[in-house]
Amino acid sequence: MTLLRLILLRILTTAITLFGVAVIVFVVIRVVPGNPIAMMLPPGATDADIARLQAQYGFDKSIFEQFIIWLGGVMQGDFGTSISLRQPVSMLVLGRLPATLELSIFALVIAVIIGGTMALTGTRYRETKTEGAIDVTAGMALSVPDFLWGLVLILLFGVLWPVFHISGRISPSLNIDFTTNFYVFESLLRLRFDVWLDLLSHMFMPALALAIPLAAIIAQLLKQSLKETMHLDYVTLARTKGYGEHHVITREALPNAILPTLTLVGVQFTFLIGGTVIIERLFSYEGLGNMAIDAVINRDLPLIQGIVILFALLFTLVNLAVDMLYVVLNPRLRHA
Repeated sequence: MTLLRLILLRILTTAITLFGVAVIVFVVIRVVPGNPIAMMLPPGATDADIARLQAQYGFDKSIFEQFIIWLGGVMQGDFGTSISLRQPVSMLVLGRLPATLELSIFALVIAVIIGGTMALTGTRYRETKTEGAIDVTAGMALSVPDFLWGLVLILLFGVLWPVFHISGRISPSLNIDFTTNFYVFESLLRLRFDVWLDLLSHMFMPALALAIPLAAIIAQLLKQSLKETMHLDYVTLARTKGYGEHHVITREALPNAILPTLTLVGVQFTFLIGGTVIIERLFSYEGLGNMAIDAVINRDLPLIQGIVILFALLFTLVNLAVDMLYVVLNPRLRHA
């Protein structure tokens, strides 16, 4: 019952959060200078044309009335029509979401592998030059933002040594009709490994640019947790039983030390998804972040609202999943 009550409370909190985000975004983007209708009008448009478009998109009403109308549509699954693309917002957003999710998950996997390896190596060779080198590397990785890492990777592996693709999501020469927009997973299910490898080669550099700062955070926190755990009684008991250092670190210390890192990874993953906005633009990756920048440039208010609400929903769902997983993995919270 405690777990069920916690889930219901988090769902209620999520609903309140989304409503607050909707109100703030709806009001802010309408008070910012700029008229989206003016960007749609051809030269020589009359006042009647302006009035017709304003009525069509509801801009002839007050902000409160516009919000009530928009919220009523959202409750029915209708997020409006894009001003610049003239298509339903829900279809546009859900069409780009899989690309961003695949990129974010790939970046998270890379970050966990790199950060976990650095933390385990630093713990294994603690108080040596190896640990010092790992700390310096993590500090350098963390001090440089992801978009600068993206520029460095483009210069190194896209210009000087052209190993990976620097733009797009898939090579145009590959002739395949996807059923879904989850290209990576679908290509694996259809055993099209040539397509799968091509997709990964397009995703690798933007994913690595996103992963490097997160890997540094994971390495620092996990290594610190492991060093604190290595002095506990049950770890000392494992050593007295004759277990090697590798076994003591991975089998005894790691399961308990990883819990604080798990929470951090969940929180940072939400920021990683938000970081795709600049990275996708930098690598011309056809994801939700790239669309968000186009929507802002074109003052496409319905599309901006839909993208922001979806990002907010992703953030809250990821945090909810992390909280639930933390409760499941921590017996003390499960029986509290």
